Amino acid sequence: MKKDLILLLTTAAFILLGCAQYSGEVNAVASAKDYSDDRILTVLPYDAIPAITNPEFVSANEAKLAADSPVIGVSFKGESRAYSIHLLNGHEIVNDEVGGVKIATTW
Repeated sequence: MKKDLILLLTTAAFILLGCAQYSGEVNAVASAKDYSDDRILTVLPYDAIPAITNPEFVSANEAKLAADSPVIGVSFKGESRAYSIHLLNGHEIVNDEVGGVKIATTW
């Protein structure tokens, strides 16, 4: 069970590092353009997507996720969490506490 969680969190870390590198490349290209006159389009009303404020966790074996399901992993002061990207697609934000520190995980 602990090995599964470590594997899951390690995979998430590699995904996040890859995304961060790719994001930097995209930002370098995007920064050359001026979007200051573009309108902001709002497609959903304010607070239309509720945050998860009291997340409940299960072990990796009970999570009902495929081994290759994408997650965002957080480890701090001996505590670890894995947040399913599939779940975050519907909520976009989880307010939680890891290792005694309040965090917001967003997608």
